[in-house]
Amino acid sequence: MKEITVIGAGIVGIVTAIYLQREGHRVTVVDRQSPGEGTSFGNAGSVAPGSIVPVAMPGTLKQVPKWLSDPLGPLTLSWRQLPFMLPWFLHFQRACNPDRVQRAAAVLRSLNAPSVDAYVDLLGAAGAPELLRREGMLHVYKTEAGFKASAFGRRLRADNGCAMELVDADKIRELAPGLSPGYRWGFNLLDNAHVRSPQGVVQALAAHFKHKGGMLIRANVTDIRCDAGAGVQLHTDDVVLTAECVVIAAGYASAKLAAKLGTKVLLAPERGYHIEIPGAVTAQHCPVTDGESRFVATPMAGGLRIAGTSEFQAADAAPNWARAETLAKLAEGMFPGIKVENYSRWMGVRPSTPDSSPVIGRSPRHRQVLFAFGHGHWGLMSAPVTGQLVADLVADRTPRIDLSPFRPERFSLY
Repeated sequence: MKEITVIGAGIVGIVTAIYLQREGHRVTVVDRQSPGEGTSFGNAGSVAPGSIVPVAMPGTLKQVPKWLSDPLGPLTLSWRQLPFMLPWFLHFQRACNPDRVQRAAAVLRSLNAPSVDAYVDLLGAAGAPELLRREGMLHVYKTEAGFKASAFGRRLRADNGCAMELVDADKIRELAPGLSPGYRWGFNLLDNAHVRSPQGVVQALAAHFKHKGGMLIRANVTDIRCDAGAGVQLHTDDVVLTAECVVIAAGYASAKLAAKLGTKVLLAPERGYHIEIPGAVTAQHCPVTDGESRFVATPMAGGLRIAGTSEFQAADAAPNWARAETLAKLAEGMFPGIKVENYSRWMGVRPSTPDSSPVIGRSPRHRQVLFAFGHGHWGLMSAPVTGQLVADLVADRTPRIDLSPFRPERFSLY
């Protein structure tokens, strides 16, 4: 048994803490926010074994000017951030290579494939199985050209064993009757699921962790220090915490903590937005992704959530609520019959790497510190395997999958 502290009370940190706790370790989770109040609060809720297409794809860079010039486009960029993000974008450019994309898809499949069964287990143990719905995930297109452009991504899914069926206009209407008749092409990821409340999932799992003897501490970790024979010291605003082993799973803030230990990681603050329309009834059971405008509509316990956009901006900059208003306009186009009003809006910071793979493994300089961050768009679905891999490392077992694609050292040369 070891004394282990996990920095981060988002979905990755809490799930990792549970898997460590199951192996008999004494685990503490520390975060400046309550469980599920950070980026994990606002995602689209997808638990998607078939979501394995990386952000960096062949042809992506050619689309950037069009996206940036479109007020309803999926991408915005603060030009002031460009000098700071240049190394990240250079790695992103390399990641668009077709061979690298195929490897990245296989890596994401290895992380995401067990996610649905894992959440059946985790939420069942936490007494909240109703939060998970196994209804598939629909991807739809208004133009044949847009659908044909998805061919490479569909092939990646097929090559990696994802359950998928093509759908025509009639099948789309059957699966989601409230959708605009303009959607005429698409595909359905049959083995995908979603959660009815991402924050509710984190809170339920955190309550289960605490019930089993885990400790939750509300504190802001500002520094981390490792001394030979003295364990790991975590300096917070108020106290110094010590642990035998530490897992850094603090989302975007993880990069600064890793840097204090001598490891520089390329992590971008890729900000995303959502709106949630209370009481919206769309006669759909599964999440629906608009493959051309790149946003997702998910039925949630509190209403219909419309999530998406990628905004490369300073993490602490004020929210650009125009991005939320863009989602409201897109929702009106997707569901002509609903009233998009009285909605809540939210912004969060995705911790995104240029190759779409998270950073999982030991600190190169300090064996007692483990990294588990940088999940970008895949935090919810990749959390279970990430937690299991961390548990393997703590136990000095051979990890269940190859960790080389996740090594932090891959960003050392840029």
